[in-house]
Amino acid sequence: MNTLELKQELHEFINEGDEKFVKMFYEMAKAYSIQLEKDQMIAESEDDIKAGKIHSQIEVQKIIESWKE
Repeated sequence: MNTLELKQELHEFINEGDEKFVKMFYEMAKAYSIQLEKDQMIAESEDDIKAGKIHSQIEVQKIIESWKE
């Protein structure tokens, strides 16, 4: 099955599903989406670390203190 066919079938499942199914499917899709965002943030952080874009604990504390001003 190609992506378009899968999407169409998923739409059918949602349209025919009861409230419990729709809520469960929503939570699963939401969790997957959140995990993708977290994975992207981790990958970007790893790239920053490799590029030397890091701060010491003292620098971070100074940055946080500057927010209070």
